[in-house]
Amino acid sequence: MHTLRRRTLAMLTAVTVAAGLAVTTSPPVAAEAAARAAYRPVVFVHGSAGSASQFQTQAKRLASNGYPIDIIEAQEYDSPNVATILPQIYAELDARISRLLAASGADKVDLLAHSLGTFVMQSYLTSSPARAGRVAHYVNLDGRTAASPPGGVPTLAIWGEGDPARAITGATNVYLPDQSHTQTVSSEESFREIFRFFRGRAPHTTRIVPQLLGKARVSGRAVLFPSNVGVTGATLEIYPVSSLTGRRLADRPAHRLALTGDGSFGPIPVRATARYEFAIVRTGAPTHHFYFQPFLRSDTFLRLLTSRPGEGLSALIDTSDRHTALTIQRQKEWWGDQGDAGDKLWINGRDVLNAANTPRAKRTIGIFAFDDGSDRVTDLTAPLPEFFSQTFMTGMDVFIPAAPAHLGLVSIAVDQRGGGFDLISVPNWRSSEHRVTVNVDDF
Repeated sequence: MHTLRRRTLAMLTAVTVAAGLAVTTSPPVAAEAAARAAYRPVVFVHGSAGSASQFQTQAKRLASNGYPIDIIEAQEYDSPNVATILPQIYAELDARISRLLAASGADKVDLLAHSLGTFVMQSYLTSSPARAGRVAHYVNLDGRTAASPPGGVPTLAIWGEGDPARAITGATNVYLPDQSHTQTVSSEESFREIFRFFRGRAPHTTRIVPQLLGKARVSGRAVLFPSNVGVTGATLEIYPVSSLTGRRLADRPAHRLALTGDGSFGPIPVRATARYEFAIVRTGAPTHHFYFQPFLRSDTFLRLLTSRPGEGLSALIDTSDRHTALTIQRQKEWWGDQGDAGDKLWINGRDVLNAANTPRAKRTIGIFAFDDGSDRVTDLTAPLPEFFSQTFMTGMDVFIPAAPAHLGLVSIAVDQRGGGFDLISVPNWRSSEHRVTVNVDDF
């Protein structure tokens, strides 16, 4: 299936380029209103160190099955401080649900929560009958157990690898023992269960159906990791890039806008099957470049995870004019110790995953790869401890030559467990002046 998706994408890209920026005809206003009325709004609540990113793929799958993207939202919060801000989260959820119900005309909303988010949502639903009364369905993703469905709301509990005795009594409990913690949020199998629970039938498709011959629209937030506080005092530049090399197709950005407030941007028109670079530019600080695979269809869950200059994990990255520093993200754990049942990740032709830096038990979704010590030597015998000690992360000492070596490119190849091969090239920016984040599809 993954190979077919890549081939289909290649054909769609050629068709889109030939057609230019043709715009799909928008349905009449009445049809849009009818579509909104036919579906309940969906709200996702992430877990520890999470964001809307974990639900990005499932939101597109919902849209591929008819859901209007403007009724699919995420409630984001500062997870390290969750215990002290629960009243604020509840108030924001109340306001979000009221707004979505008023805009859609729906009777109730459907809610999903993952990991730490299940603590937030179970507490929310049991806090008052009025709150539970506005929720039609609740999905508990690999998180907290319970003696009964929270607030009496019909509940689906999806569990990944781990203790098979976990359950929510009285709920529909589904077990996916071959899936990791974050994978239970983003997988095709969990989507099938979620959709059937919400709609009472199987989805028409579990694929992300591309929007052909026209523009998709993307929007999202630039946020500080892991607090989800918006980036301010910066400029966001957006460039179309070569699908083969990741190099910019023009010197001037297609879009340039100021980041303020909660870091929101968009909606921005894009070609559904093209590749883009999003660059956060700050005076006196390294430019942070984000590279994505084609969006395929409109997307409101785009997140640019960064940090203030000199703060967070970025402050621990050794930099120089001679090497590139990469962060590679995927909303599906990297397994480096499972042999043929695991993942392969090559950076400039070197396989960098192993049992030391990405064991299955680590649940790694974020990889920091750079030349530790700036000695131009790669050492994969052990992970970098300051990164490996962080939840869902790892770090590895990989020398990635910066421009002008390697023709100015970094080649990233991914052989995903379960099938599918991705080849993503990006410019080899100097780490002394640039940060590079590559987002790999989880499907």
